[in-house]
Amino acid sequence: MAYVSFRRADGTASYGRLVEGRILDCGAAPGAPADLKAALAAGPLAALAHGGGVGLDEVTLLPVIPNPAKILCVGHNYESHRQETGRAKVDHPSIFTRFPDTLVAAGQPIVLPSVSSNLDFEGELAVVIGQGGRHIAEADALDHIAGYACFNDASLRDWQWHTTQFTPGKNFPGTGAFGPALVTPDEAGDLADVHVVTTLNGEVVQDQPIRDMIFPIAKIVAYVSAFTPLSPGDVIATGTPGGVGAKRQPTLWMKAGDRVEVAIGPIGTLTNMIETERQPG
Repeated sequence: MAYVSFRRADGTASYGRLVEGRILDCGAAPGAPADLKAALAAGPLAALAHGGGVGLDEVTLLPVIPNPAKILCVGHNYESHRQETGRAKVDHPSIFTRFPDTLVAAGQPIVLPSVSSNLDFEGELAVVIGQGGRHIAEADALDHIAGYACFNDASLRDWQWHTTQFTPGKNFPGTGAFGPALVTPDEAGDLADVHVVTTLNGEVVQDQPIRDMIFPIAKIVAYVSAFTPLSPGDVIATGTPGGVGAKRQPTLWMKAGDRVEVAIGPIGTLTNMIETERQPG
């Protein structure tokens, strides 16, 4: 099954199950949880009731989880990317954070800020937590996952490299694309041989199977939960393959008018245009 968060034509937000191009509006059911994060906390998504259906073309998609409490990202989690960056091998995942207000949905623009032109793509598989917990055992970690989505951890490289801390370059508003849908594990199936493929203006710039992660999903969930409790709706972006624009010769930065897509087999395709930051006034 697949679930989306969206805004209706009247401006109200909701969420629902995606079925053959239409959305069964779970948020319209009597007594429904307020949003998809609350629905995850309430119990299995498959048990959700729903109201009437609405066409995808009648709504505006929102980020899969519009209001996650935590967005945790894994750096250098494919050997190809570790090598191109020259980073040393490590025994534990490299974790950094994103702020929820950086998220944009499928179909919304990724924003190129006025203070930088070094906007880079990072196609990734995102994990959405369904069952929270602390000190989750690696053997049990996959049972805590509600589903998967595509993610583009678009990064302002000059701001990322101001110091050894990643935070500024990863947290400009409108740079974390997340969508289009949450795909449940039963529908996603075995993702090991599924490729994360990023295209820029139709050209493939990243292409690598998920099995090539240095730290697999279960190990990441277990590691993260050892230092912070995970809650329903929390998001973990699992890292990007090699081929980023910063390490190409010449460098390849995204610019206004570009079209970037992240495709991950049964998880779907996340499409965004690049738009320059609008100045106030």
